[in-house]
Amino acid sequence: MAVPAQYYLLLSAAIFCIGLFGVLTRRNALIFLMSVELMLNAANINFVAFSLQHGNLTGQVFALFGMAIAAAEVAVGIGIILVLYRNFSDVDVTKATTMRW
Repeated sequence: MAVPAQYYLLLSAAIFCIGLFGVLTRRNALIFLMSVELMLNAANINFVAFSLQHGNLTGQVFALFGMAIAAAEVAVGIGIILVLYRNFSDVDVTKATTMRW
């Protein structure tokens, strides 16, 4: 018995909303990075669900590329967080406004 595609879409929407809430409300750079990762994972769930529904592998290939983009984003994000911590001794993203001209 297969799981209907609507369940995957509801799960994806819930994960995306949790990630969006984290991006909009938190000031910690690590929480911000994890929230963006949740949003990317929600998009990957959508890709795989639609791939399952249409019976081809295109969505799964896009999800694989999405995971590669997420890994690159984490590498860059961790570098930015380390620079924030070294300059401000905190990972609060609102303190980075002092780096403006």
